[in-house]
Amino acid sequence: MEPGIRFTKLSGSGNDFIFIDNRDGRHDADAMIDFVRNVCRRGVAVGADGVMFIEPSERADFKWRFFNADGSEAEMCGNGGRCAVRFARHLGIESDPVSFETIAGVIDGSIEGSVVKLRMTEAFGFEAGVEVDLVGRRATLDRLNTGVPHAVEFVDDIEGADVAGEGCLIRYHEAFAPAGTNANFCQVSGPHSLILRTYERGVEDETLACGTGAVAAAILAATRGLVEPPVEVRVRSGEILTIFFTGRGGDAADIYMQGETRLVYEGEMTGEAFGE
Repeated sequence: MEPGIRFTKLSGSGNDFIFIDNRDGRHDADAMIDFVRNVCRRGVAVGADGVMFIEPSERADFKWRFFNADGSEAEMCGNGGRCAVRFARHLGIESDPVSFETIAGVIDGSIEGSVVKLRMTEAFGFEAGVEVDLVGRRATLDRLNTGVPHAVEFVDDIEGADVAGEGCLIRYHEAFAPAGTNANFCQVSGPHSLILRTYERGVEDETLACGTGAVAAAILAATRGLVEPPVEVRVRSGEILTIFFTGRGGDAADIYMQGETRLVYEGEMTGEAFGE
């Protein structure tokens, strides 16, 4: 791969992403796995939670190919989706709402300044009270797919949660095989508010935010009668994601997520950033 690849860095509530405008098809996304892994390394390359290639679509304003930091391709990413809407506006795509094609379906979002409100995919795969054995204790989890699979444990002390250790155990637990799951620890902080920490599949660590996790936690908390929508979810970065929805569990509908985005910088990476 030639040096001098143009990119834009965006952040959504603490999740950061590398965007590459690939509408001219100059890059074969399927051949970019090693590239993704290399450029997402923090400290030695650009550093990010994932890479998105923006490509043409016959069904929407554009198509994305979204890859996690480990090189795996993801069906959906809520904060990444909000950043994609912001990036589309930056590229001059003026549709309102902006629509884009993902593995999980066509998503759309509206933007006002730096705030993006994203319409999420329909939730499915709801299951309450999944019991899993961890080291020294048994955890009770609720599960829901909000574009990607999530398992949520409601806890009394969010700061005491072992997100890295137990999150990893939940992520790879046989109860969620073969695809695995994102693992979330959630504390209720008010009748319309939650605090969330997430171990993300594909990043394989705790992240500063997870949009689809915030959506799953809000719906599952409402299903348990712990909160009522709209629900404000404070993620690890300290920022707030507001989740709107009707219904409960697998019948949740009209799901939207709203929050700030940041266009951090634009640049040109050299071959040293991606291992050449």
